[in-house]
Amino acid sequence: MANKLDPMDLKQIITLHLDGVSNRKIGSTLGISRNTVNIYMKLFTASDYSFIELLCFDNAALSELFSSHTTIDVERQNELMLYFEGVNKARNHPGFTFLYHYQQYVQLAEDPYSYTQFLEHYRRKYAKAKGSMKLEHEAGKEMFIDFAGKKLHIVDKETGEIIPVEVFVAILPNSQYTYVEACLSQKRRDLIACCTGALNFYGGVPKAIVSDNLKSAVTRASKYEAEINRTFKDFARHYNCVINPARSYAPQDKALVENAVHLTYQRIYYPLREMTFFSLEDLNREIRKLLINYNNLLVEFHKVVDGS
Repeated sequence: MANKLDPMDLKQIITLHLDGVSNRKIGSTLGISRNTVNIYMKLFTASDYSFIELLCFDNAALSELFSSHTTIDVERQNELMLYFEGVNKARNHPGFTFLYHYQQYVQLAEDPYSYTQFLEHYRRKYAKAKGSMKLEHEAGKEMFIDFAGKKLHIVDKETGEIIPVEVFVAILPNSQYTYVEACLSQKRRDLIACCTGALNFYGGVPKAIVSDNLKSAVTRASKYEAEINRTFKDFARHYNCVINPARSYAPQDKALVENAVHLTYQRIYYPLREMTFFSLEDLNREIRKLLINYNNLLVEFHKVVDGS
């Protein structure tokens, strides 16, 4: 079974290409194969329009131009990922070779990947950093986002009702600079408003926003490939960046933002525990004050670690 690529995915490919990102990295960022990206790049180049002109097309026109080519074979990829689960279990067995398992895979698969693709997909799925190694993150490349599991509260002045509110957390992995904002829900409108608040707070836009498969960001969840909703893609396109769901099989994608949530409980929630707020505006005003100390502590920590 093949899923059509949304026209916004095509625009994300073009945007990343114009930013000088390689086809391999584009595929890795958007969760599609390098060969698929290569095909699109050839189609874009062979068209009668420049890359800038293609970005100006509306979604319907762009879809019509490339509708017969915009497919990803999800079933084929899922078959490979399921096979990898058995391969990985045997990884430390004496005599293990990838070639042996690839030959078995070829006999089982209806449309097998090449051996080179087989190895590339495996390395992407099970990429690991050594326990003692510090993960390096390129400055300005990504902004990780999530909602905290625990809620804060505001009080209705008229009724005295205690209203639970969601807490959005964003972090820049290179500096670990963190943004926190309270909102009424995790719905799409609030998510996008919080992302806008984070970009304004940081004073810039990353190349990619990495979400933890949030319901408001992802239309269709999948263990191997998530489908981003159109509104969130439009938001990313407006800011000239892309949306990249955290991979469910790569916990390192989530560790930073989960740690930021934990620190938020300590440095934001705890100081607020005995305070009462009657509006989101008042609550967020106090959160912004606490964020100053929160991020200053990070600066001091990095100075100690870096020996400066």
